Amino acid sequence: MASALRLPLPSLRPQFSASILAPSFCAGSSRLHRVAAHILPSRTKFGVRAMATSASPRKITIKRNGDGATEFDAYVLGDEGAPGIVVLQEWWGVDFEIKNHAATIASNGFRTLIPDLYRGKVGLDAAEAQHLMEGLDWQGAVKDVEASVKWLKENGSSKVGVTGFCMGGALTLASAVLIPQLDAAVAFYGVPDAGLADVSKVKIPVQAHFGELDKFAGFSDVGAAKALEEKLKTSGAPSEVHIYSNVGHAFMNASEEAIKRGKNTGFEEFNKDAVDLAWSRFDTWFKKYLST
Repeated sequence: MASALRLPLPSLRPQFSASILAPSFCAGSSRLHRVAAHILPSRTKFGVRAMATSASPRKITIKRNGDGATEFDAYVLGDEGAPGIVVLQEWWGVDFEIKNHAATIASNGFRTLIPDLYRGKVGLDAAEAQHLMEGLDWQGAVKDVEASVKWLKENGSSKVGVTGFCMGGALTLASAVLIPQLDAAVAFYGVPDAGLADVSKVKIPVQAHFGELDKFAGFSDVGAAKALEEKLKTSGAPSEVHIYSNVGHAFMNASEEAIKRGKNTGFEEFNKDAVDLAWSRFDTWFKKYLST
């Protein structure tokens, strides 16, 4: 069984160092909230193009095993028939910023699908988000991703990739190993526990992005990025690992609300140049490997 993930943030547990702990599938937080399904504008050039469309994501329900016991909501945006990309949430849940990212991606010729891994729950502060992530069934989340890939392929996308941020970045790499139907992956600042997936066994093209100032040792710091790079090289699959100067964890979050939240959580200042460069590399990678 894969280990639960704990990211001790400066504002919560300054005396701790980041670590991967034993499984902890605990109950939901006592104070969880749903957020409105609106999309906030991004500050990047890539994101501005995303906001040129007034389209909103369409909510669908996917039955993971063909029955209601494992069904989950998902949010789809983009043209049917376009290459598909499953977009995986940060530890906050399906909030405004992950919908920003999906809109940005969809505006550049992809069809995006966000699976709701927390089943409607969203953390409004870091303590809630930590609690939700600790309670995630990671193997079940990979199955949600697999069902999302299947839905996209059955609904017009001949090729499908996966991307994710923080917790979603780790799940992206795990999915790249465990889901043979995937065609490519791009992960942002997150590496899965070895008990969930051995990234040296990946068979599809993988690109990954990290911040030089990221402090989450073993999960998304420079050491984790370089270790991932070496493991990907042994896989034989096409791979790139990029480390960006002067940025830390969650550096892709570009909306005003997300930047404010990042400061309150103890993250580094927003760096537009790094965001623009990462989106450009992302776009090039997926257009290369998801083109038909």
